[in-house]
Amino acid sequence: MVTPTPHHSTTELAERLGVNARVCAVVATTPLSPSIHEVVLRGDASLLTGPPGSDVMVRVSSGPESFVRRRYSVRAVDSDHDQFTLWVSTEHDGPGSRWVQHAAPGDPVDIVGPRGKIPLDPAADWHLFMGDVSALGAFYRMAQSIEAPGRAIFIVEIDSDEDALTAGFDEGVGITGIFVNRQGRARNDPAGLLSGLAAFALPPDEGHAYLFGEFSIIRVLRSALVDRGIAEARISNKAFWRMGRDNAAHGEPDKSDN
Repeated sequence: MVTPTPHHSTTELAERLGVNARVCAVVATTPLSPSIHEVVLRGDASLLTGPPGSDVMVRVSSGPESFVRRRYSVRAVDSDHDQFTLWVSTEHDGPGSRWVQHAAPGDPVDIVGPRGKIPLDPAADWHLFMGDVSALGAFYRMAQSIEAPGRAIFIVEIDSDEDALTAGFDEGVGITGIFVNRQGRARNDPAGLLSGLAAFALPPDEGHAYLFGEFSIIRVLRSALVDRGIAEARISNKAFWRMGRDNAAHGEPDKSDN
């Protein structure tokens, strides 16, 4: 059996970034909610996925004979079966959304990883995860690595009540979950997440905040947390996408001030 090799552009990208390029195979795809579709991939899982807070770059079709890359946080890793899981948001129509909804078992997928590492702060007593439903997979993997007696706080905006997916955590880890339904607000309107934050009293000891999701909302949330007394050094953020602008061919959202 011949092992498939990644497209030459994938190999060149991985060499430039100093990471790994592999061809993985789709094991299964499952719609979990109206906005989240799960895909399980097999192949060099431990090599590609990195620690919690990492993502992978996936090469997907964007049209006849054209391709782009999309970045997805790793939801889970099963080293025993050499598999890893991604939760891909499907509340919009884009190359990644179309790929995950039409992928079939056995399909080859060019993967570059690990990328985008935002590690869990080991010195924090509590961890605040804020963002939209596209960040839920990253949040859960990071939170599942918290050791007792740590605490995880989730404030997540969802598009449908069915998007309020849950996860299991180690005994002794405190969990607080606040899901805010968007209720028709614009996807770059921070009002929902700000209301969730305002309704919660932050713990008094040392914490760390992780803000993942829409570009402009993350900016507003960061300022709001600073106003609440969290030092900027204790806030990590990553924009996954930007309202009204397609992500670039390499998967990153437009971060210009224009």
